Amino acid sequence: MTSSLIMRGMVGFYIFLFFAYLFGPLVVMGITAFNSPSYPQAYPFESFTLDWFVKLWNDRAMMEGLTNSIIIGLGVIAVSVPAGLAASIIMNQIYHRARGLFYLVTVSPLLTPGVIIGISTVIFWKDVMGVTDFTKAVFYKGIILAILGQSSFVSAYCLLIFMARLTRFDRAQEEAALDLGASYPQVFWHILLPFLKPAIVSAVVIGFLSSFENYNTTTFAILADKTLVTVLAGQVRQGTTPALSALAVIIIGISLLGAIVYEILKRREQARADRAQRQAKLAERSEVATGELQAATS
Repeated sequence: MTSSLIMRGMVGFYIFLFFAYLFGPLVVMGITAFNSPSYPQAYPFESFTLDWFVKLWNDRAMMEGLTNSIIIGLGVIAVSVPAGLAASIIMNQIYHRARGLFYLVTVSPLLTPGVIIGISTVIFWKDVMGVTDFTKAVFYKGIILAILGQSSFVSAYCLLIFMARLTRFDRAQEEAALDLGASYPQVFWHILLPFLKPAIVSAVVIGFLSSFENYNTTTFAILADKTLVTVLAGQVRQGTTPALSALAVIIIGISLLGAIVYEILKRREQARADRAQRQAKLAERSEVATGELQAATS
């Protein structure tokens, strides 16, 4: 037995432990979702059942929380992505000495505890703005306050994503378009926005997931309403059931399906780009060969 063989065995054993630690609980949870006992149990496996998915569907509190979580997530995307995009564009164009202060102000919500953000959001719209008929009807609602509270730090995530993409943007494209007579809105829609498309998709996904799983800010800003996370926290305190495992299986399945669809679309897009590049090279070679033939015959 050589030292390299021992090293390979140790590395393989470590990788096995790592993936077992990472995916083991998910496997156990998936088994409990299809096992018949009323308490989450993977072994012994008594009988296969889908009753826990039916009970999950019939749980009104869980379904209401899930609906509110989706609504809040979409609202956070609608607020945070444009705000983060605007802040990144400003960051990329303002005077360099002001960038440090602007960056500190825009990123500071990431350093603020979620509990403080949630309480501050409620206090601001209740005491500072005053609970008038307008603010109470429009802003002082659990879902709206949760969207406003979460957007304050999710927009900072979007800002960082857009800034990372803008570091590779060639400003000469904008200058060339402006020199050719394009307006600033046309430059934004036809040059900058297509370049930021991957960053926009990433910001939308990260923003929705950050909102969907957020607890600290949401639990204080949601008021009398509830989200999926707050409902789960309340039910876990009273004792867990396999219905929660069924919910986890559904979420994992949707995540895997989304990842597979994204990978398929990405590969198809890459294949189209490669095919277009090959066709362009063939056309270029054909033009060169035609030119050489014409030069030879002349």
